[in-house]
This record gives sequence, structure tokens and C-alpha cells, in this order.
Amino acid sequence: MHDSPGGARVPFSSPGPRQPPQKSAVIHPDLLAILACPDSRQPLDLADEATLGALNGRIAAGGVQNVGGAEVSAALEAGLVREDGTIVYPVRDDIPVLLREEGIPVEPAG
Repeated sequence: MHDSPGGARVPFSSPGPRQPPQKSAVIHPDLLAILACPDSRQPLDLADEATLGALNGRIAAGGVQNVGGAEVSAALEAGLVREDGTIVYPVRDDIPVLLREEGIPVEPAG
């Protein structure tokens, strides 16, 4: 509650529906420097917007599977891409998921 100009107490009103905040992974550079692909041991770097956008477009269209064979249905907020650019590991709630089977191929198989 808050005071109105006339002094009456009125319920606080929300300005409308909240939009989810735009989120990008914040991984300390010292940590990023030591992270590696669990499969190939290649260095990892934050995926750029173009890579995430293309991958999320494929996810939205359906049929994307991770290395473990599970369908990926949720868009990525952030990801770590392998040095050779072929696999992205998801970052969920600012935590890199560095399990081999969670890796997502950047390009469709085929």
C-alpha cells in the first residue's frame, strides 16, 4: 500500500505484466579459461548471439537432439561453444552444463 495525494491508503498497483529480463551468462573469465569440452577437451567460449539465434531457431522448429539423443525443446539463454564450433553446451541459471550427452550439435546431423 502507498499514500495517495489525498492521504488515503491505496493498494500498490503493478505497472503491468513483467517481462522476463534479458539474460546472458556471466561466467568469470578465470573460470572460462579453464573450462573444456568433456568429450574432446577443446577450450570453450561463450556462444555469440548469431550462434544462439540459429540454434534456437532450429530448436523452435523441432527435431533438435542433443548428443545423448534426447530432444531439445527449450531455447538456450546462453551456451558455451567448443573451439571447433560444432557443439554448444547449455548454460542454465548461469551454470554451465558440461555433460557430454547434453552437448547440442550446432549444425543439423546429416
